[in-house]
Amino acid sequence: MKQINAEMAGTVIAILVEEGEILRAQQDVVIMESMKMEIPMITPSAGIVRQVCVEAGQFVNEGDPLVFYETESKE
Repeated sequence: MKQINAEMAGTVIAILVEEGEILRAQQDVVIMESMKMEIPMITPSAGIVRQVCVEAGQFVNEGDPLVFYETESKE
């Protein structure tokens, strides 16, 4: 299983996917706010969302997991 981690400390302002949703490569999955900028967290590859680990309004640290997903090839 792969995961998308927070690239910096900040606040989750939007979750754009749900568990079970099919992802496209380069799809925005979470929008974070850090230093007054909105930064999308994207998935590098296609797959299926298995777990959303955060909620809107939650503060996360750099490296915290945001979303776990599986790819078709089970990498």
